[in-house]
Amino acid sequence: MKMNAGKARPKDIDEYIAVAPKAAQKKLLEMRACIRKAAPGANEGLKWGMPAFSYKRILVVFAAHKGHIGFYPTPSAVKAFAKDLSRFATASGSIQFPMEKPLPLALIRKITEFRVRESVEEDGKWRT
Repeated sequence: MKMNAGKARPKDIDEYIAVAPKAAQKKLLEMRACIRKAAPGANEGLKWGMPAFSYKRILVVFAAHKGHIGFYPTPSAVKAFAKDLSRFATASGSIQFPMEKPLPLALIRKITEFRVRESVEEDGKWRT
């Protein structure tokens, strides 16, 4: 779903959430808070116009879509959590959480922590 068709793109995550459909705003705030706790020290910003958390590279991205919240934790994370994600629609690097159901926050936290560990293993450190 194109948010803000014809309008300026949001400048940051706060603005992204503020202009998202009302039905999605609570879930976007929940996602953000959950990811923040799982990835302390990560930088927040927008990548491809969507909220993202990164540390030297992108850890996770999420977005509001019609009917679902998209979560983009990279193909390695989707593969690593395939069993836990079996009840959700997934693609190689994405997961769809239905708008009408509660977000699986414990699973989102575990996936984000997995991405943090991947970053540590690749770089040898997490914080600078």
